[in-house]
Amino acid sequence: MIKYFEVDYLEQADEFIGSLPENVRRKILYNIDKAKQTRDSELFKKLSGTDIWEFRTLYQGLCYRLFAFWDEQKRAMVICTHGIIKKTQKTPPGEIQKAERLRNEYFKTK
Repeated sequence: MIKYFEVDYLEQADEFIGSLPENVRRKILYNIDKAKQTRDSELFKKLSGTDIWEFRTLYQGLCYRLFAFWDEQKRAMVICTHGIIKKTQKTPPGEIQKAERLRNEYFKTK
């Protein structure tokens, strides 16, 4: 199968995934792997007006989101910044700002 991109995880994303129950963790990792092979906006979507993308997982009525950005120098590798359990329709602006801050820090230290 063709993979459109690879995924790296920053420490915050690893901690978020590691804090979840095993069945949720498996579903999120399955969806990320599926998103690498398809262009399904239900799984991986750009947040409008930003350079931030989100991996989307719905599991037993809860919406899990992992925020990400592209690193073109690593050949379109996606870096996951952190994750949340989403409680509203709209992504909280503070979470987008946090993802943008982590993205900026990543490129400054690179």
